Amino acid sequence: MTRGDARRGSSRKGQGPSQAGRGGQYRGRDQRAGSRAGGNTGRQGQGGRGQRGPQRSGSRPQRAGNRQDQQRPATLGSDLIEGRRAVAEALDAGIPIRTAYVQDGAGSPEGTDKTLDMLVRRLADAGVECETVPRSRLDCLSSHGAHQGIVARTKPFSYATIEDVISAAGEGDALVVVLDHVTDEGNFGAIVRSAEVVGAAGVVVANARAATVGPGAYKTSAGAVLHLPIAQVPNLARAIDKLKEAGFWACAATEHAEQDVWHAPVYGRLALVMGSEGEGISRLVLDHCDFGARLPQRGRVESLNVAQATTVMCYEWLRRVSEGARSDA
Repeated sequence: MTRGDARRGSSRKGQGPSQAGRGGQYRGRDQRAGSRAGGNTGRQGQGGRGQRGPQRSGSRPQRAGNRQDQQRPATLGSDLIEGRRAVAEALDAGIPIRTAYVQDGAGSPEGTDKTLDMLVRRLADAGVECETVPRSRLDCLSSHGAHQGIVARTKPFSYATIEDVISAAGEGDALVVVLDHVTDEGNFGAIVRSAEVVGAAGVVVANARAATVGPGAYKTSAGAVLHLPIAQVPNLARAIDKLKEAGFWACAATEHAEQDVWHAPVYGRLALVMGSEGEGISRLVLDHCDFGARLPQRGRVESLNVAQATTVMCYEWLRRVSEGARSDA
């Protein structure tokens, strides 16, 4: 089947009635040309572009050659890490910490919080300056108010390049999560955590108008941002093309896909593209995807947010590759 055949076969007529016009991450929006498509899991909205018509599960359309990617160097940003587990993970991973701000009473013989006291001693042994401050100061530094008595100031986070992610993927089955301008740090961190848990090769984000690795991401990822490459790129569409050149198939998470995630070919070398919280997957990014996949839904409430939906799709990829699914195209 050609990619053109796939597009013609992906009309909305094949969708179940329970999926039409759902809200939440798939909030109903005008799908005319020029509008952005998708919700938190990425609506399609491009007239079937990049989807496939009815075919047996696991087959993939043919596609044309991809454009060359001209990458600019990744940017750096200065961050705070909050919470005991995230700070401990930073120490374990060798992330350079400039200063640790510790709640009054920790790190001294009179300290009543033995867990925090032990962490302070580890920081001191690593040569990190520890400054005792009142809880109110930590509350001001905290992004979520859950600092657990410690906030650490680090050197700028080093983002990976798309080449780093491809290198981490190796030659076999691999998952890369591509986020089309997800802006909430909490969602971003939760997505990174899910990606790391299932063994993804990396996460790709835009270098503008998108969440970065900051306090919220460190906290909600439970330190996962330290364990897999996170690439910042100037152009997501070109990054997807680069992944496709390395043997990946690009799947757009979209309510309007002909196939649900249980039957779409979410296995092998997969670039899973997720849309932003408010606008979903942009038309330009969607045009560079090979097919779409949607989440089944029976309930009446708005569907899952982007972090929850990413977790479901990541685990479906893991299930399929664990069962030995392979590409036949």
